[in-house]
Amino acid sequence: MTWSLGLEDRGVVVTGGAGGIGREVAAAFAAAGARVAVVDVEQERSAEVVAGLERPERHLAIGADLADISGHEALLRRVLDEFGRFDALAHLAAVLRRRASVEDITEEDWDVQLDVNLKATFFLDRAAARLFREQGRGGRIINFTSQGWWSGGFGGSVVYSASKGGIVSMSRGLARTFAPDGITVNTIAPGAADTEMMRSGSSDEDLAAFVQMIPAGRMARPDELAGIVLFLASDHASYITGATVNVSGGQLMY
Repeated sequence: MTWSLGLEDRGVVVTGGAGGIGREVAAAFAAAGARVAVVDVEQERSAEVVAGLERPERHLAIGADLADISGHEALLRRVLDEFGRFDALAHLAAVLRRRASVEDITEEDWDVQLDVNLKATFFLDRAAARLFREQGRGGRIINFTSQGWWSGGFGGSVVYSASKGGIVSMSRGLARTFAPDGITVNTIAPGAADTEMMRSGSSDEDLAAFVQMIPAGRMARPDELAGIVLFLASDHASYITGATVNVSGGQLMY
C-alpha cells in the first residue's frame, strides 16, 4: 500500500456541500483527485461550489431536498452513471432549529430535524450501500453527527442533539450490517466549527462562553474537518468501521 490517499478518479458524493464544512470537504476531495458530486438543497449553491473546485468540469452539482427519500436512489445512480463509479458518501446535510428553551420547541421543529437529520440519513445510507454492493468493491459511508450526541446539547437544541445521537447508534448498526460487503460506516463528531449554522441564533456572548469550554481556545476552521473525512474515505481506513471520531479541540474526550 502506498501512502497516498488513493482517491484519484473515485466517485464521491458530498451532501450539504454548500455549507461551511461541506464546501471544504468537497474542495479537499477535488484536490485529492476525486470526482465530486456536490449536493445541496439549492442547485445554484451547489453549482457555485463546483465552479470553485479544481477542474470543475470533472464534478457535478446537484440540487436535492434529501427529506424526500423517494429521490435518493436516483440521485446516487446519476452520480454512478456520470462518473462511472461511486465509492464514497460523505453525508453532512442537516438542519438546526435553535430555540431559546425546551418550552419553545414545537412539534414541527421535532419533525423537521428528525426527518432531515436522522430519517434521511438512514435511507440515503441504505441506497448508497445498494449501489456499493452492485459494483462489488465495497464503499465508504461517512456520516456527520455532532458533539451534542454525547453532551445532549443545550436548552432548545436538544432535538438536534437527539437526532445526532440517533445517527451514531444507527451508523453503528449499519456498520455491522454492511461490513461483510466491504462497506464501512463511520461518523465524525465536530465540536464548535466556525460556520453559519454554529453562529445562527447565538449571540457573541453565547459563542464566547461556548469557546471557553474548549481547551484549544477557539472554534475550528471548517477546513480542519476535511482531513478526517478524506482519511475515512481512503483505503487506509479499510479496517475502521462503526467508529465515531471526535474533532472538538478537546471539548469532549472519550
